[in-house]
Amino acid sequence: MKIILYPERTGWDSLCRRPSIDRSGLDDVVRDILYMVKSTGDTAIYQLSEKFDGVKLKNLKVPASEIEGSVRRVPEELAEAINAAKANIEKFHRSQVIDEPVVETTRGVKCWRRNVPVGRAGLYIPGGTAPLFSTVLMLAVPAKIAGCREIILCTPPDKNGNINPLILYTAHISGVTDIYRIGGAQAIAAMAYGTETIPKADKIFGPGNQYVTKAKEMVQLDGIAIDMPAGPSEVLVIADRFADPSFVASDLLAQAEHGTDSQVILLTDSSELVNEIESETNKQAALLPRKEIALKALENSALILLKSLRDCIELSNLYAPEHLIISTSDPSLLAEQVTNAGSVFLGKYSCESAGDYASGTNHTLPTGGSAKSFSGVSVDSFVKKITFQEISAEGLETLGPVIEKMAEAELLHGHGNAVTIRLKSSENG
Repeated sequence: MKIILYPERTGWDSLCRRPSIDRSGLDDVVRDILYMVKSTGDTAIYQLSEKFDGVKLKNLKVPASEIEGSVRRVPEELAEAINAAKANIEKFHRSQVIDEPVVETTRGVKCWRRNVPVGRAGLYIPGGTAPLFSTVLMLAVPAKIAGCREIILCTPPDKNGNINPLILYTAHISGVTDIYRIGGAQAIAAMAYGTETIPKADKIFGPGNQYVTKAKEMVQLDGIAIDMPAGPSEVLVIADRFADPSFVASDLLAQAEHGTDSQVILLTDSSELVNEIESETNKQAALLPRKEIALKALENSALILLKSLRDCIELSNLYAPEHLIISTSDPSLLAEQVTNAGSVFLGKYSCESAGDYASGTNHTLPTGGSAKSFSGVSVDSFVKKITFQEISAEGLETLGPVIEKMAEAELLHGHGNAVTIRLKSSENG
C-alpha cells in the first residue's frame, strides 16, 4: 500500500480517484451483446454463454426440482446462519415500510402518496470468483417486503451449467419466483428486453463486473430502470491512536479480497498507527486463501496521514466511500459529520463484514463516488411512490384563482381554462 503523509488539500481530488480499468472496446462489446439479445433472444443467450462462459447450456430456466434439491446440499449450520441473517435483514427492512398520511394542503384539497411495488424485479447475482449468495438476501428480501409480484434472478453457471446450491437455496427461502442460468451483460440484456424464456423486468438490480455495469448503464437509454451504478468494491477507514491495528488491517483486507480492482483507504491522524497497520496488513494478507487478489488490490490502495480527524472526515466526504468505518475514541462525533457514504460502521467492533452479511443493513451500495448522490438498496428501491389528489368544489374555488394567474403568466391558457370552466360550472350549478 502507498503511504501518503500530510497531502496538500489541492491534491485531495487526485487521492479520490478510483483504480483505472482498461475499458478500451468495452462500449462496442456490450452494445453488440445488447443488440444480439434484443434481436434474437434465447439464441443469442446460448451463443454468448458458450463464447464468454465456456458453457453449452441445454436450458436457461432452473427447474423447481433443482432448486428444491439445493436444500439438501447446504450444511445445516450454514443454513441456520443464512436464515439468521435473513431474519435480521427482514427486521431492518420492514421498518422502512411507512404509511404516509393524507394531507389537506388547503381546505378542500387533499394530497397523499401510495407505495406501489415494482411489478417484476430483475436481480443479477454475480458468480465469478465467489458465490455471492448473500447478495440474494440483500435484493430478494426487500423486494418481497415491497410486494413485488415477480422476482426473477439471473446468475452465471459453472462450466457444467450448474448454479451454486447456496445461491439456489438462498433464492428459494427469500421468495425468488424464477431463476435463470445466465451471466454477464447478456443477462442484463435478457432482463431489459425479454426473450422467449426470460421475461422483461420492470427494474434491474445487482452488482457485477465492468460488462454488467456498462450493460446496466446502456439499457437505461432504452428506458429500463436500474438500482444504481455499482462498480468495484471499496472501504475507507478513519482511525485514531485508540484504534486496534489488527482490527483495522482485517477490515482493509476483507474488502481487498473482493477483487483486484477493489480499493481500500486508511485515513488517520496518528503516525504510529500508519506503521502498525502497514505491518499488520502485510502479516494478515499472507494468511488469506485469496492472498493474490488482496495483494493486487492493495496496490491500488493507500494509508494516508492527515493533520486532524476533522481533515479525515472532510477527505472521506470528498471520496464518498461505499463503506465507511469510523474506529475512533468517539465515533458518534464524527458520524454526525458524514455527508457522503453508502453505509457507515461505528466503533471498533462494527466490522464491515457484519453489514455484508447479517447485521440487517443492505450491502448493495453505491461505489466510485456515486454515494454523493445515490443511496444503497432499500425497500424504497422496489416501490413507486404515486401521488394522489382530490379537490372538492370548495377547494377549487380557493385554489382556482392561484392556478389561473400562474397559467396566464406561463402563457399556458389551456391550463387556466381547465380551472375557469369548472369554476363557472360551479357558479351556474
